[in-house]
Formats: sequence, structure tokens, C-alpha cells
Amino acid sequence: MISTISKSPYEMILEWSPTRPLWQQDALKRIVTQGRVGPSDVDDLFQLCLKGQGKTGIILEAVPLSEADRLTRITAGGAVSLRSISNVKRANRLASDQTLPFAPTGLTIIYGDNGVGKSGYARILKRACRARFSTPILPDAIEGRGVGAASATIAWADEGVDCPPVQWTDDGTPHPVLCAVSVFDRESATVHVRDQNEVFFRPFGLDIPDELAAACLAVKEKLTLERDRLNKARDPVFQMPTFSQTSKVGRIMGSLRADTDLAPLRALATMSGEELERLARLSEDLAGDPVKAAAIERAWATSLDRFATDIEVILAETSNDAMAALLTAITEARDKRTAAQMAADAAFSTAFLVGVGEGPWRALWEAARRYSTEAAYPEKAFPVVGDDAACLLCQQPLNPESQARMIAFEAFITTDTERHALEAEAARDKAVDRLTAATVRFASFQHLGQLGIRAPEAAKLTRRSLAVARVRRSLGLTAARDGSAPTMPPMPGVVSVVLRDLAARAREYADELTLAASAEGRARLETECDELRDRKALNALLPKAVAEIVRLNDLDRVDRCITETTTHAVTRLGSAIADEVITPRVRDRFQEEIQKLAASRVRVDIVRNGGRFGSPQYQVRLFANAKAKVHSILSEGEQTCVALAVFLTELAMADRPSTLVFDDPVSSLDHRWRQKVAERLVEEAQTRQIILFTHDLVFLNDLQTLASRVAVPHKDVSLIQSAQGAGIVREGLPWVGQRILERIDNLEKEARAARDLFDAQDDEGYATAVATFYNRLRSTWERALEDVAFCNVIHRHRDYINAKELKKVVVLQPADIIAWEAGFKICCDITDAHDPSRGRNAACPPPADLLKHVQDLNTWIRLLKERQKHIV
Repeated sequence: MISTISKSPYEMILEWSPTRPLWQQDALKRIVTQGRVGPSDVDDLFQLCLKGQGKTGIILEAVPLSEADRLTRITAGGAVSLRSISNVKRANRLASDQTLPFAPTGLTIIYGDNGVGKSGYARILKRACRARFSTPILPDAIEGRGVGAASATIAWADEGVDCPPVQWTDDGTPHPVLCAVSVFDRESATVHVRDQNEVFFRPFGLDIPDELAAACLAVKEKLTLERDRLNKARDPVFQMPTFSQTSKVGRIMGSLRADTDLAPLRALATMSGEELERLARLSEDLAGDPVKAAAIERAWATSLDRFATDIEVILAETSNDAMAALLTAITEARDKRTAAQMAADAAFSTAFLVGVGEGPWRALWEAARRYSTEAAYPEKAFPVVGDDAACLLCQQPLNPESQARMIAFEAFITTDTERHALEAEAARDKAVDRLTAATVRFASFQHLGQLGIRAPEAAKLTRRSLAVARVRRSLGLTAARDGSAPTMPPMPGVVSVVLRDLAARAREYADELTLAASAEGRARLETECDELRDRKALNALLPKAVAEIVRLNDLDRVDRCITETTTHAVTRLGSAIADEVITPRVRDRFQEEIQKLAASRVRVDIVRNGGRFGSPQYQVRLFANAKAKVHSILSEGEQTCVALAVFLTELAMADRPSTLVFDDPVSSLDHRWRQKVAERLVEEAQTRQIILFTHDLVFLNDLQTLASRVAVPHKDVSLIQSAQGAGIVREGLPWVGQRILERIDNLEKEARAARDLFDAQDDEGYATAVATFYNRLRSTWERALEDVAFCNVIHRHRDYINAKELKKVVVLQPADIIAWEAGFKICCDITDAHDPSRGRNAACPPPADLLKHVQDLNTWIRLLKERQKHIV
């Protein structure tokens, strides 16, 4: 429940704002600072709404409503007033070197004809200060000068104390300080005239919920279009599925939601080579005769078994055990031969020839043995040594040294080291011969190519195993040649086991195909085929699933955003503000304003008239006939008075009396309404600074008269147009609008200026100045007759008579008439309004005469006013 105790409408809005989504808080700020949201604002709010529900990639940031955005700002000291506008740049055709001053208190009247710059200055104030509607400021459209935003220096005061001037640049939003100043013009009044020109009372702050609700509806419209776009963006694959509805893939794809986890689907997308091969086989076999396919599978299983046996034989020669045995045999042969060599070195140390103990020598020794035991010494053990022994080859007797050598040779031949070395070398040679015979040729395995198609992983393992076998064989043969001890690469796996497992599965698959002859068996295989087919299709389906999740998330986000656009809370806020604002106090104040502006001529009241979107509406209706259409009864001028009454009622609720600016508020009013408006503005000028732009001299005169009557300070400023541009500032009013005393003061100045020309012997310039002087002096005698002698009872072009001053006319005496005629005749004789005689060529009066004739007028006026004072 929104508390409304002792709160202004803006305070209520400010308190309520944080309860709303950020985009609505931003919308409130735009409404407060701009008056309403435009199409570009709706685009921004649409993006901010999506961002608030988690959409990424949006740089735009929401700026919430704050205290500084108040429609009527409470400054640190109090009321804000304006001092001047200067240094204007790029604002219509306004000259940049001018300063438009304002009276610090009371009434400042800026007068000017059409096209002299009043609207330019008023637009600056409407943009920098606070107005219901602010017209954009454009550079000089006629001369084409200036590029960029308008700017100006605006001097201001806080509770009468001068503050640093505001260097204002038009950015489309009111200045946070100057927004305390309120501007009223014809466009501002339209906020109170809506719905077929009905006059609606929209008090301070009450139109904000209405604008917020309109912004919500505009954002909702864009969100609805976005929802329609997202609904149409659904991929056709989800409407006409290409996947099985019963497969794992199909069940996930068919039930996608915004929060669906796609990890299981990604896992299903990863397929092994065996699974792809089984899919291909199932697709092909189910399309043909399953019984024939089963026979082919069984034949393939038999081939795999033979393949496993063959490869076992080949790989056995390079198995870990075989290679270990080979390397052991090589090592033993080497080690035993080393031991035998050491024994030979000891036995043959006294040999004279090389090669003793080696192969050829051994053959010779064994031949000698056979010759000794079979022929030379058959009955004696070999070798025969002794005194009677002879060499078996040279037949010479053996000396003791030769005999010892023979005994040593035989001992070497008959020891175990040599025998062991020979046996080890024989074993090594046998192993090497077996390895040499075990060639590894890929082409020997005719099923390897088919295996690569049907079981790529098994084929890869087989090729790696054969390649490793080749390497092992090569390393083993190298080790046999050079006696090295290489490290053998490990085998990648047991190929025969894998091949036999494939064979077993092929037989199982053959059994399944055999069962496929029945409906139940076929259905089972078809289901498996569908599962595998859908998993393979995930290469194309998975991106569609990802896109669909994104679409569903976007759609869910849009739906949540649409929920935020409901106006129920805004309507409740509007009703709460209305209950607080539309009180007897406000209604009484409105009646007071209507009475002051229209007396009893406009009998209207404020009544509740339903609601529109976010806030209730209050309509101004006639007392006499509540059903009557006000726009059909009230004139344009009466409607303007009603709008002005509403405007003043709103401001009466503000905390501080800051400046009010009025731009031609009586342009559609006749003298009766102008007089009432003038009275009301002068009354308001007693409590706050009033700045008024007008081109209506009658209205201006009323303001001056009323301000003087109640002693309200007032300042007159004129705007003119020159070669510099529009908005040229002149203190006071132009001659036609100046009052009598102002004219006399200016005439005295002109007389002194003419004397300077006379002293400078500028005869032509002096003659021109004299003619202009007497033209103005004559018009001032005429104005004195109207304003002084006849006490403003009758004004030319004024359509009413001020009869209450008629009694003062009786003070006029014959001598006054004679003096007036004399002064007037002097002017007529000299003014250039009459063509003088060509033969006369009269000289201009001397400068002293000019000042004397001004004093004569001043004396005439002063004497009349003295006598009028005594008329009660």
C-alpha cells in the first residue's frame, strides 16, 4: 500500500520508482525530464527491458529517476530566480553578443514585434527550465548559420543570492537547477486539453503515471512483435521431424525447453567407428534379406577366426617371449665365446702363427688327430709325445718345447668352455634363422582391407601390431649381427583376442539377423538402427537444438518482459496520487484561480472522469450541465484561462516560489480576459519573479499600470531585429510603447545629442536630428493629451472606457488648452511630416529651444497631475 501522508505527487513517484523494473525507472526519468517518451525512447526502453531479463550484448544502461529530476526543485536556499541570458549560440537567428536581463524581483516584460527573437529566448527557457512541451531549437534556418546544439549562459540566483552562471547546452533535458523555473505558453496549455478537445485537469505529477502507462503499452507492442518474430523463427525440423519420436535423440529434441540441458545430446553425438559400422550394416542388411546377411556375417566370423590364427603365428616370432629368448641366446653366445677366448689365449700364448685355435686351425688339428689314431700311432692317445715321438706333419722329432705345446693344444680343445661356446652359438644361430624366416608382409593378410571398412579400430590395431612386429624383427636381426641389446617397442594389444571378439559379435549379429525374420526381432533391430541414425544426424540436429534453446530463452525472456508491461501497478500509483492531489484544498485553489481569471463568467469544477491507462483523469466540467462538452461551450480564450488556472494551481502546491515564465499568454484573449490575466500575473509578481514575453501593447500597458498601482517592481526590455540578427536587446520599450515620463527623459537625451551636432557644425545632421526630435515631441504632446489630460479614460484602439478616471478630466482649464496648442503647433511647424515652403527655407531652432520645449511639456504634465491629485 502506497503511503500518501504529507507527500507531494513527485515524492510519491520517487518513493514508488525503486519498486519498478529498471527500465520503468528510466522511463520515469525521461517522462519527468522530457514530458513524454518518443519513438527513440521506446526503442531504448525496449532494449533496457530485455537487458533487465538477462539479454546480453546491450550497452545501454538504465538511469533511474532521482531527486534531482524534480519538476519543481527545492534548492539549498529556496526559490530559483533568473538574472539574464547571454552568449547565445545556434539558437534560431538570435544574435550571440546580446544579454537579455531580468529584474531580480517583480515583473520583467520583454516586448517585441513578430520575428524579433521573443520565441527564440522563450524556447531556450523552455528547454533549459521546465515546460510541459519544449519545442526543439534549430540553428538559423534562413541564413544557414551554426552547426550543433544550442547553448547559452544563464545567470541565476538561489533565494536572491547570485550563483555561478549555468553554461547551458541543449541536450534535450531540463537543467537540474533551472528546472525549478516553470514556463507556460499556448503549447503548455494543451496538456489540459485532450480527448476530442475536452478540457482535462492534469495537476502536478498526475500525468506522469499516464505517460508511464503509455510507455509500457508502447514497449509491450514492440515486445509482442518480437514474440511473433520468434514464434515464426522456429526451425521446420521441429514441426516436421526428421528424427524418430521414440529414440533418445528424438525424445530430447521433441521436448526442448528454455532450460533443457543439452549435455546428454552432445554425449550422444559422439559415435565410435564400430557404432558407425553397425549403423551402416544395419541400414544395408535391413534393406535387404536378413537371412542372406546372416550367412555373410557367419562367413565373415569364420574368416576372422582364421585371420586371428594366422596373425598369432606371425606375431609369435616377435612376441615378448620370443624376442626375450633371442636376446638371451645372443647374450649367452657372446658371453660363452668370451670365456672360451680367454681359455684359448692361455693355451696358445706360445704360438708363433696367427689364427691358432680358430676354425681352420681346428680342422687341421682334428685331421692330425685322425691321422695319429688311425695310422701313425693307433695304439697311443693323441697327442703322442715322448722321446720317440715325431711331428705328424713334418716327421721331425719333437723337442720338449714342442711336446708341451702339443699337450696344451689338446687341453684347450677338450675343455668345457669351448664346447659351451659352440653350443650357445648354435642355439643363437637357430633363433636367428627362425627370425629371419619370419617375414612380416601386410599383403599376406587379404582380409585386412575389409577389416578396415567394417572395424576400423581393429584394423588400426592389427596394422600397428604388424608394424611393431616388423620393427622388433629388424632390431632382433641387428642385435644378432652386432651383439647390441636394443629396447623392444611394446605391442599395442593382443590382436587375436580383438579379432576373435569381432568374430563372436559377427556370429551374434548373424543370430540377430536370423531372428529378424520375425516381426519382433526386426522391430528390435529397426529401433537400434533408428537410435544410431538419429545419433549420426546430430551433426546437423545439434546446432538446430542450440538455436532452438536460444530462441526459447529469448521467447521466455520476452514473455517475462511482457508481464512487466502490465499497468496495474501504474494505475494504483495514479489513483494514490489522485487521492492525495485532488483534495478540497486543491479544488478550492482551482476555484480561486478561476474566479480571479474569469470571475463568474466560467463556472467550472473538477470531477473524476474515469481513467486512462495508468492514471485516473479529472475533467473540467460546467457546474450548470455536467454532461455538456466543455470545448463546445467555452471559447478559446476561456479555455486558455482554465489552463492558466490549472497551471497556477499546480505551482501553488510547490514548496518554493521559483520564477514563472509566460510566453504570449493572452494571444487569444480579448480585453476582458487580458485584464484579468494581467491582474493575476501582477498579483503573482508580488511573491515571485515573473518573466513575460509579449507583442501586445495593450496587455503591456495593463501590466505596467497594475504593477505601478500595487508598487510591484517591473522592468521593460525590448527586442528588435537588425543586420546582426534577431534578439537585439534594448533597455525599456520602443518609442510607441514608452510611457510619458520615459519619453520626456529620452527627448532630453536627444536634445543634448542634437546640441553636440550643432556644436560640431554638422548642419545636415543637426537638421535631421531636429526633425526627428520634433516628430517625437509632437507624438508625446498627443500621448500627454490621452494619458494625462484625459487620464487614460479613452485609449486609441482600446475597446473599453476607463470611466472611473473621468472625474479627473474636470481639472483641465483654458490655459492648459492654450499651452497644449502652443506646444503642439511648434512641433507641427518644425516636423518633417509637413512640407515647408520652398521659398521660406526657415532655419532650425537653436539647441536651447529643444530643451525648453521639452520642459514646457514636462511642466504642463506636472501641473495637471498636481491638480488631479486633489480630485477624490
